[in-house]
Amino acid sequence: MTTVTVEATPKPRTERRALQATRLRLRTVALYAVSVLVGIGVWQLLAMSYGPSLVASPSATLSAAGELASDGTLTNSIIASARRILIGWGLGLLVGVPAGLFIGQIRLVRQLLEPYIEFFRFIPPIAFVTLAVVWLGIGESSKVVLIFYTAVFIVILNTSAGVMAVSESKLRAAASLGASRRQILRGVVLPSTVPYIITGARLAMGNSFLTIVSAEIVAAQVGLGALIWTSRNYGRIDWVFVGIITLGILGFVFDRVLRIVASRVLRRYGVKL
Repeated sequence: MTTVTVEATPKPRTERRALQATRLRLRTVALYAVSVLVGIGVWQLLAMSYGPSLVASPSATLSAAGELASDGTLTNSIIASARRILIGWGLGLLVGVPAGLFIGQIRLVRQLLEPYIEFFRFIPPIAFVTLAVVWLGIGESSKVVLIFYTAVFIVILNTSAGVMAVSESKLRAAASLGASRRQILRGVVLPSTVPYIITGARLAMGNSFLTIVSAEIVAAQVGLGALIWTSRNYGRIDWVFVGIITLGILGFVFDRVLRIVASRVLRRYGVKL
């Protein structure tokens, strides 16, 4: 009697990679879950140690979030703050990226604009809150302009740094092949600068969240900053915690979406986030 042995065929390489990617995602989710649970545990211990007048417990914060969500206050605050951040941040990108490209590539433009950039980027946006309200009123414009001011200099600096980091040999090789200045900008400089632009966009997003609170505290009726300030006036520490945690979650979501979109759309430019 003869026995027939069947050798197991190795799994295709793509299938192994997919399995490894799935395991990596599950491991990441598990680590996130553990980290969050540990953080909530520490938070609960602090609330028990200092009392509800100083630190709202996780359960009290969750109850306060439900209370604010039931009458639409939390939802309206999230929408208002998110809209202001996205508009101001988006305008910062639209102005900052071209400006950074010109500053990094043209020495004359860099020498003309560098004193102003170095001067204004060290002045915090909160210093201009009063002037923004006086000049632009208490409407949306003042908040958007402050966020734009926060974002634009960060994007300019990162973009110009990326331009100046382009290898000189690449520029000379493109020029020797007959490429014009515009072709060099589009084919060599811009692709090499994309990772710097994305980094600047992420940093600008984080700083936009820092600015929105101070802007809304002074001149807003709706928004997460206004919610935090109003909660402080009413002595509702649990509402304050809701506003702070919502800001953190919103920032995390925005940054995560930006990372996912950039890594998938701009992967060919070396963007790996």
